[in-house]
Amino acid sequence: MRTIEGKPTARGRRFGIVVSRFNAHVTSRLLDGALAVLRARGAADEALTVVYVPGAFELALAAQALARKGNVHAVICLGAVIRGETPHFEYVSAQAAAGIAAVARECGLPVTFGVITADTMEQALARAGAGAANKGHEAALAALEMVDALEQIP
Repeated sequence: MRTIEGKPTARGRRFGIVVSRFNAHVTSRLLDGALAVLRARGAADEALTVVYVPGAFELALAAQALARKGNVHAVICLGAVIRGETPHFEYVSAQAAAGIAAVARECGLPVTFGVITADTMEQALARAGAGAANKGHEAALAALEMVDALEQIP
């Protein structure tokens, strides 16, 4: 029996990171978390491309553009959607998730979901904290593991 499990290494690989500017005080922390993981695991700054988009809804299109160019091994999507008083939250969060998943399937590339969906700003900030509690950190680790795992599949 052959077992395949990706190792979280970035050395020699290129990554795209798409970051929503909406709720930037949260998403900037997600970006910090993702960059810390990638750099700690061997990524060179020249191998990292950060693309800013207006909001979470636009993450998928930028991720698709990065993936189609063929210059990255994975794309990490970072955003924060915080519930308000209207159903807008449901539409944006559902479409962001569906769009990001569709890009991964269409392009055959790891495209990870580092989008916080929270009821309150306090919850969002808690998910953008230091270390492993940071969803950007989590999304970057997932990207690293998926790149390695996919490379191992015969």
